[in-house]
Amino acid sequence: METKFRTLALIAISFAIANLPLTLATPAEAPGISGEESYEIAKDAYVYAYPLMLMDASFKQFTNYSEPTGIVTQAPYNQFSHARSFPPAEFKTVVRPNVDTLYSSANLDLAPEPLVLSVPATDRYFMLPLLSMWTDVFAVPGTRTTGRSTAREFLLVSPTWKGEAPADLEIIRSPTRFVGIGGRTQTNGVADYDNVHKIQAEFKLTPLSARGKGEYSPPKGKVDPSIDMGTPPPSQVESMDAATFFGRFAELLKDNPPGPFDYPIVHRLERVGFNVGKSFDLNSAPPQMAQAFKRGVSDGKISVAEAAKRASGEGEKGWVYTTRSGVYGVDYLYRAAIALCCLGENLPQDALYPSLSTDNLGRPLDGRYKYGLHFEKDRLPPVDAFWSVTAYDLKGYFIPNSLKRQALGDRDKLITNADGSLDLHIQVAEPSGEANANWLPVAKAPFTLLMRLYSPKSEMLNGTWTAPLVRRIPDGKKRQ
Repeated sequence: METKFRTLALIAISFAIANLPLTLATPAEAPGISGEESYEIAKDAYVYAYPLMLMDASFKQFTNYSEPTGIVTQAPYNQFSHARSFPPAEFKTVVRPNVDTLYSSANLDLAPEPLVLSVPATDRYFMLPLLSMWTDVFAVPGTRTTGRSTAREFLLVSPTWKGEAPADLEIIRSPTRFVGIGGRTQTNGVADYDNVHKIQAEFKLTPLSARGKGEYSPPKGKVDPSIDMGTPPPSQVESMDAATFFGRFAELLKDNPPGPFDYPIVHRLERVGFNVGKSFDLNSAPPQMAQAFKRGVSDGKISVAEAAKRASGEGEKGWVYTTRSGVYGVDYLYRAAIALCCLGENLPQDALYPSLSTDNLGRPLDGRYKYGLHFEKDRLPPVDAFWSVTAYDLKGYFIPNSLKRQALGDRDKLITNADGSLDLHIQVAEPSGEANANWLPVAKAPFTLLMRLYSPKSEMLNGTWTAPLVRRIPDGKKRQ
C-alpha cells in the first residue's frame, strides 16, 4: 500500500511539472544571466534531453510501416512485431544480436486511448520491459515480476488520462505519452520456435474501447515518405543544430513531461526562457544567448559521446557491466550514455550483460590463439533463469562457423569435468574428443565475448560473484 501511495505521489508531481502555468521570460527577455551561465545551462540541458530526443528519432523510424515486419521494433504504433527466428550468422542490422530469446517489440502512443496489454500463462522465462521516452524502465510484466503460469491483463494509460478503468484491469500509468516495449521470451534453440510462437501470439495490445468485442484487428499504419529511414537515429540527433534540438525538445516535453526529480534542471531552464509546456525558438534569442546555446550543444555532444564509450566498456580490461541500468534518477550523463551505447537497457534484476575484450593478462582477445573459460563447481553464473556466452567480431556481429553455433550456455548439453567444474573452449579449430560440446567457435581475428545472465541472483547484483577471466591456452595444455 505504501508503495502504491508513493507511486501515485510521484505521478502527481510529474503531472504538475508538465502543467505548470509558466509565464517566465522568453529567450529574448531572460534577465540577469551571463553568457557563460547560459552556456553551462545549455550544455547540461543537452545531456538531460538527449535520451528523449534519441527515442523520438528512433520512434519515427520504428513506426513508419504499414504493418509489422517481423523485425525487431518495426511495426505501426500499438502493434507487436514478433521475431520468428534467430538472426542468421550474416545478420548485420543491429549489433550484438542474441540467440537466447525471440523478441516481441512494440512502440505505443497512449494519447488516443488506453491500451490493454495481455500476457499469457506460461512457465517459461519472459519479460516485457516498458520504457518511457526518457529510457527509464517503469514496469516489467514477466516471469520475475508477475509470476509464472499466470495470465494477466494490464491497462496502460498516459500520464494525463483521467478515465475509469474496468475493475478487472490493473492500471500501469506511463510517465510519458509514448512507450517502448522490448519483450523477450526464452527460446531453447531452433527446435523450440513453435512453442515460443504460441506464447508470442498471446502477447496482445487492444484499445480499451475494443475490449470484449471479439478479436481485434489493428488498422494499417501510415507510411510517411518524408521520414529519413536510412540515417541511424543517433546520427540524426548528432546532426541537429542548437535551434533544431531545443525546438524539438520543447515540443516533446508537452506530451512527455519531466520526471518527479527534475525540478532543478527545469528551474535552470526557466532562467534562459525555456519553459516546460511551451514552444521554444532559439532564433529569437539575443545573439549572446544563441551563441551560448550553440557552444553548449557542441560540448554536450562531446560529453555524451565520451560517456557512452566508458559505459560500453571501450578500452576496459576484464568483464565490464553495469548494475545501474533501467532507472537513472538525476544521473543525466549516465542515462544519456546508456541511451547512446545501449538503448533499451534492462533493469539489472532482469538481465545483466558482462562484456569482455581482453584475457586475464589484459591482452586483446584474438582468434589466432586458443582460450579457456573455467568455472569452478560452485561458481557457475548465479541466475534464476539461464545464462549464455556469445562471441562477436569487433563490430559486434556474429562470427560464422561450421557448427552454426553463436553461443553456449546452461541450456546446452555441456560436459562438466570430473570435479564438477566446467570449461568452455573458445578457439578456431575443433577441440578433440568430447570437448566439442563445450566449443564456442571464433575466427582467426580479434573478437569479444558477451555473457547474458537472465534473472541474476543477489550475489551477481551485489558483486560477491564475478565472472572468471578468460585465459590463453598454450598448445598441448588444457588451460593456463
